[in-house]
Amino acid sequence: MTIDVIDLRDFYSQRLGIVARRLINRGIQTHWPDAEGQRVLGLGYPTPYLGLFRDNSERCIAFMPAAQGVLKWPTARPTLATLVDEFSLPLPDAAVDRILLVHALEMSDDPENLLREVWRVLAPSGRMMAVVPNRRGVWTRSDKTPFGHGRPYSRSQITDLLRQTWFTPSAWGEALFVPPVRSGWFLRSAMAWERAGATLSLPVAGVHIVEATKQVYRAIPAKRERTRLIPALRPVLVPSSMQR
Repeated sequence: MTIDVIDLRDFYSQRLGIVARRLINRGIQTHWPDAEGQRVLGLGYPTPYLGLFRDNSERCIAFMPAAQGVLKWPTARPTLATLVDEFSLPLPDAAVDRILLVHALEMSDDPENLLREVWRVLAPSGRMMAVVPNRRGVWTRSDKTPFGHGRPYSRSQITDLLRQTWFTPSAWGEALFVPPVRSGWFLRSAMAWERAGATLSLPVAGVHIVEATKQVYRAIPAKRERTRLIPALRPVLVPSSMQR
């Protein structure tokens, strides 16, 4: 089930969404402190997080799936966001250095084909990062946030999906240990929840943050065709009485 772009915008304009963005940005920066000189692509609804890279990257653009809709981004500058077919991105092969997926995998009707298209446009030395709802997290149990929509994943499910689509997981992180409660006390204590959850390695984080590299030399299974044996036929003479 795809959530509408207007609902996504409204969520990130509320206090709970602002806190969620800050905590997830913190997890993204742990693995990608900057993207100086890199070509960065965000896919899904990545605009709340692309501000980390917009000013120091060579190029930073946002692609939003047609089923979701698109909003102008950034609001006060020339537009860097566009509506796309997520299975046919308007980019040549190996065109970008880093790809950030947010509200993408869990919303896609065909996540495997989506990742194969991501693989195609990612440079051989590039890196991909996906922010994916955690199946065991409390955020997936509330449909009042975008993380409660679509299909959540466990760590093993993400690993299997990445390997099937020619990616190798290289780093893991979690975010959103704080419950999705709009109460002021919970929001003010969000950073304490994050530190406690990370220290204790609690399995109830709201999202996984996984970084993966592109498998350039991947194994291609060889298919050996079975030889079909045809029996040798011995010629038989037709009796002369049957000939006309």
